[in-house]
Amino acid sequence: MDLLEDLRDPSSSIRGALTLLLLLAVLLGLVCACIAGYLDYRMLHPERRGAGLTPEDLLGHITTVQYTLPGGGNREGWFFPGLRGAPVLLLCHGYKWQRSDVLTLATTLEENQYNVFVFDFSGHGKSQGSTTMGPREATEVLTAIAVMAQRNDVDRAKMGLWGADVGGFAALAAAAADRRVAAVVAESVFDKPIDFFTGELNREGYGSLPVIGWMAQLGFQVAELPYRGQPPLGTRLGALAKIPKLFIALRENHQLAESTLGLFSAAPEPREQWVMPQASYLTMTNDEKRTYDNAVLSFFLRVLPPVPSSTR
Repeated sequence: MDLLEDLRDPSSSIRGALTLLLLLAVLLGLVCACIAGYLDYRMLHPERRGAGLTPEDLLGHITTVQYTLPGGGNREGWFFPGLRGAPVLLLCHGYKWQRSDVLTLATTLEENQYNVFVFDFSGHGKSQGSTTMGPREATEVLTAIAVMAQRNDVDRAKMGLWGADVGGFAALAAAAADRRVAAVVAESVFDKPIDFFTGELNREGYGSLPVIGWMAQLGFQVAELPYRGQPPLGTRLGALAKIPKLFIALRENHQLAESTLGLFSAAPEPREQWVMPQASYLTMTNDEKRTYDNAVLSFFLRVLPPVPSSTR
């Protein structure tokens, strides 16, 4: 009873201490929420790097393609012309990358007569906006497919996709939704965007902070509410039953390697897997990139050869 009476007494030292503790808890919660909000913003609006290589730095007649996303937003891509009437391969870069980061792969494919198209996802390179780590990016891939299907110098009915992490998620999701996709290469891919977000949070060392990490994940899920109706990627792979698929796992990124091999196991035939010891295409040496690029090229040569559609 004495404790209850002390709590009712405005001048009680116990009541004052509890009030102070409550204020400190609220203040600490606000600080954690601000830090988590900052982390969410920084991760969904990655810092855009310099332009890097440009088409002018490379040989060939590379052209710039301007187009508009559904709902607005101007985009720009680079088209590498290969054999007229041959398939076009769309390269979907990874998180914190930009289109110039995949130009060596693009030129390898173009040199083997493929038409190639590269572009920047939202929040990357020259594209404004923010990333959703997969859902919106899949729509952007579908838009790029539609843009390529309007050309008269490529095979409009059969296209190939390559993508890494966020780009890999977007490539598989787009392939499941568009029958014009005839082959897919997905590297370091994941089942749900929250999985990738959490992995990036842990990689930066914030996931182990119990309150801040939880708040950051909650903030990401709130930002993803417009896409909450989309099922996990693994449940969509059944739509790719007749499409050749190559899953590439890079062992140094353990989380993405495990999720990639898990999606490979869940995918229907025809399917292939290839494992490399590296962590990212961006950190590979020139020789490692050459090996990687040749593996991707070899896959496409077998399943989607660069010959005009009229001769296939």
